[in-house]
Amino acid sequence: MTALLDYRSNRIVELMGEPADHRDADWLKESLQQAVMLELATLPPYLCGLWSIEDPDRDGDVFEAIRRIVFDEMSHLALAGNMLTTIGGAPRLADPRTVPAYPGPLPGGVRPGLTVFLSGLTKESLDLYSRIEAPDDPLAESRASTSIGAFYTAILDVFRTHADLIAGTRQLIRNMSHHGQGNSVVALTGLPQVTAAIEVIKEQGEGTSGSPVNPHPGEQGEPAHYYVFREIFHGRKLVKTAENPDRWEFTGAEIPMPRALPMATVPAGGWDTSGSVVVDAGTRELLDAVNHAYSEMLRLLEAAWQTDLPAKAKELLTKAIGTMFDLQGPARSLMERPLPDGSGRTFGPEFRYTEA
Repeated sequence: MTALLDYRSNRIVELMGEPADHRDADWLKESLQQAVMLELATLPPYLCGLWSIEDPDRDGDVFEAIRRIVFDEMSHLALAGNMLTTIGGAPRLADPRTVPAYPGPLPGGVRPGLTVFLSGLTKESLDLYSRIEAPDDPLAESRASTSIGAFYTAILDVFRTHADLIAGTRQLIRNMSHHGQGNSVVALTGLPQVTAAIEVIKEQGEGTSGSPVNPHPGEQGEPAHYYVFREIFHGRKLVKTAENPDRWEFTGAEIPMPRALPMATVPAGGWDTSGSVVVDAGTRELLDAVNHAYSEMLRLLEAAWQTDLPAKAKELLTKAIGTMFDLQGPARSLMERPLPDGSGRTFGPEFRYTEA
């Protein structure tokens, strides 16, 4: 049980290494719990990058692109949770062993050697985001190691073999679209719905084997998350080359890097653990406000998947989403508070889990 809960384990790698005839209902429940943790792990770093963009550039294309990705990832988390509850499981989110800490690894041993950190939007953080989302065989630049998409492919294979497990229990339903962005979180009551949900998660993150463009309805023409982050990193749109229509390069229209608040990288254990940084009472109050609200959001989500009452589940999910949006105010305030070390950098949210 500890291996299932502890995000620091290599459980996803171990699950992927199990032979096909061992991948049963228990394998699927463990894998989906890990998938929930994996989706959760992407939100704090992406939100820090998004929220750090300064006001003059918050109406720009980069802000809108990253905001779209955040909404997509929120829906991916919800869809992964629905996959677990539809087979009789229950996502565990409000547990210190489950909640990723930063800096730290991705849950389950995905992308070994990658350290996920929290900071403002920089070239370094953009490279981190794209390494999280990278497909096994990207169409532009090369990457290695097992991808998140490969993990979901293995999960779908087991669903196809054990479609009888899908019962449609405790499903959260929510229209997550915002200005045309994001997916609807739908009930997964059969294999077609599960298949569609996994395809959305994979294609929005990685694109397809033949195109970097996300084919999901409502977002046709938009690059998948990996390619969006690489475009911003390179400062150029990804386009087909004139010499070879099957080759893609970052040589298109210029993408200016937005101005961002200089949020420093959050140290391991939080700002209080940094010997060179003294956290004053006002800053500590803001840090606690984010940590408490983030933790409450996780508790609300967990409770939403535990109730058998659809109206109650809807109420809890609405509260969880509202709590998440409430994080932005104190988080931005932290990013405007200079560190006392004279570095010119600022504080930022820790996204640490705290008990109620």
